[in-house]
Amino acid sequence: MHYIKDFKWKQGMTVSEFVESLGQVGYQSIELAKAAGAVVRMKKAGAKIFLSFTSNMVTSGLRGFFAQIIRLGLADIIVTTVGGIEEDIMKASGEQFKIGSFQADDVELHEKGVNRVGNIFVSNESYMKFEDMIIPMLSKLYDKKKRWAPSEMFREIGLLLEEQGKANGGDYENSILYQAAKRDVPVFCPAITDGSFGFHLYLFQQKHKDFMVDVVDDFKNILFTTTPDEAKGVIALGGSISKHHAILATLLNGGAEYAVYLTTASQASGSMSGATTREAKSWGKIKDDADAATVIGDVSITFPLVMIRAIETLKEEGFLQKDSSA
Repeated sequence: MHYIKDFKWKQGMTVSEFVESLGQVGYQSIELAKAAGAVVRMKKAGAKIFLSFTSNMVTSGLRGFFAQIIRLGLADIIVTTVGGIEEDIMKASGEQFKIGSFQADDVELHEKGVNRVGNIFVSNESYMKFEDMIIPMLSKLYDKKKRWAPSEMFREIGLLLEEQGKANGGDYENSILYQAAKRDVPVFCPAITDGSFGFHLYLFQQKHKDFMVDVVDDFKNILFTTTPDEAKGVIALGGSISKHHAILATLLNGGAEYAVYLTTASQASGSMSGATTREAKSWGKIKDDADAATVIGDVSITFPLVMIRAIETLKEEGFLQKDSSA
């Protein structure tokens, strides 16, 4: 039996030591430490790791951390929503988002052409620049072939971002698409039309009737990223279609042996965002004896803590790829 221990600060305490100490404090602190342990064990077991996240997390400064996690070999399959794709491309090409306030005057922001994501401001001008970037990219893709699965398209765009970023002084090295393309990590986005990217795909198709984006083909692709015989792990941030697409892929391949959910939502809503790892067992999405944890809290805080603890542990034990950017 384990007992609660008082948390105490000490001079020079590392993030890893901090999270380890929280594992005996109680409440969500215990779940946080359990989640870090599950990430360590899924990597050491050689599990195929699905990392899913929603677009608001790419709006934030977590984008570069996602790219670093890809470089470190801690994500084998990425599943996200289309806003994350758009904003990754924007930032790779030099766009910057401003820190604002949750209490900002939203009517005034609208009049100024500013869109609010929580306390982050994204201007309409950023989306106008995105249009200027994406149309030439789609033209290059069209010249190569007429029919694309979204994950194939994202790989090609990722490879184009280096040239685009260098030309505009952009942050392409911290791009999710760029790092995923370099390391052959597939990026899936099942609802590719649910945003500005989808609108421009529509406009492009009006001029090129034989241009086709095949989302059903990508469903096949995500299913074949793993097999029933392979160990599978899921790190799901938030909910939405990105989380469900990842765990559905594991369900159809026998269920995941490891699962870490981080969310602010309550299971009382019956939503995908609030669904716990326990609920997933009723569907067979994760195995009955899965190594699993659900952490309730803001992912911009909980995810870095979980992953830094896991990264430092894995680095000490020699289970991580070298991150040349570190």
